[in-house]
Amino acid sequence: MKSNSKHVWVPGPIIVGAGPSGLATSACLKKQGVPSLILEKENCIASSWKLRTYERLKLHLPKQFCELPLMTFPPDFPTYPTKRQFISYLEAYAEHFSIKPLFGVRVQCAEYDPSIGLWRVQGNDLEFICRWLIVATGENAEAILPDIGGMSEFQGQVLHTSFYKNGDDFRGEKVLVVGCGNSGMEVCLDLCSSEVQVSMVVRDKLHILPREILGISTFGLSMWLLKWLPMKLVDAFLLLCSWLILGDTEKYGLARPKIGPLKLKNTTGKTPVLDVGTLSRIKSGQIKVVPGIKRFTNKGVEFADGRQEDYDTIILATGYRSNVPSWLKEEEFFDKKDGFPRNPFPNSWRGKNGLYATGFTRRGLLGSSMDAHRIAEDIACQWKSKTKHPPLEM
Repeated sequence: MKSNSKHVWVPGPIIVGAGPSGLATSACLKKQGVPSLILEKENCIASSWKLRTYERLKLHLPKQFCELPLMTFPPDFPTYPTKRQFISYLEAYAEHFSIKPLFGVRVQCAEYDPSIGLWRVQGNDLEFICRWLIVATGENAEAILPDIGGMSEFQGQVLHTSFYKNGDDFRGEKVLVVGCGNSGMEVCLDLCSSEVQVSMVVRDKLHILPREILGISTFGLSMWLLKWLPMKLVDAFLLLCSWLILGDTEKYGLARPKIGPLKLKNTTGKTPVLDVGTLSRIKSGQIKVVPGIKRFTNKGVEFADGRQEDYDTIILATGYRSNVPSWLKEEEFFDKKDGFPRNPFPNSWRGKNGLYATGFTRRGLLGSSMDAHRIAEDIACQWKSKTKHPPLEM
């Protein structure tokens, strides 16, 4: 910690991150009568949604599974709200609960000081002192850039999906999308709709599920069935429905893992793809499926099977990761390798010495809401039962 920093005492918890998870936790704390302070490195709430997402993005799940605590979506919102609608909801949420983050504060270091029994949080030229620290930077804090040989030799454009906005920017080009998760699939569909010649790298096996089964959300149906049936049977049902609705995806270079989609998500965190129309473009040949990349060339790539192909642009749909290990000085609660809590859901929200985590459940906004309620209730019990520290003399 910087010795010349100005010290600021915060009587309630500090929340790092003003995304949906941080906002939800702040609102739940406020309902319990506990004040909080959100520190946010960007100059706006929900910076990932506002600054790093493509224009055609919609919520992958129906809106009832994506609401934050204590406030529903407007009734006129569609089943799958758009990016702009979701951002407007988050802005209304922050205004409704009078949540006012401290923007432009990048947390460089946070460490528990056992000599005073409090957390020291270094942000810019300030050192915040607090009893409770809530990590809400989430699963997608920074882009993953793969290390592929020869990338510097490629003469075209290489960008991560966090910089991709819409397909019109690439009209008439030949584009390779590296990655076949939900983002990669949607970017391919968006490019295809803009008359771009697009190919998609599929290196691993993956599950593609219909977004809806007989007009019912596949996710919602899965959650309901899991209340009554073991996961193995629900997985078998989902795969049968997928085969009936989508057909045999392996014929198009999209082989399925042996483990069912729900079990795979539970054990590895790998989310199945919910098809929004990309598969039909793959079947028609408008989107070409290609194998993994061996190396870049000056005009394109060489694939794992030895074939070479030229491209104008390469878009990396290679996902995101947690950045917690870069700033949180803590050894037990968070895993230094992946930046996630060591304990799996539903026990991933509380650590020791007043440390909490929200938005690391691998269960999307629904998991964040569950975290927010638990954290607020736990801190409220301590807030009401213990004498609060007076401001420290620094």
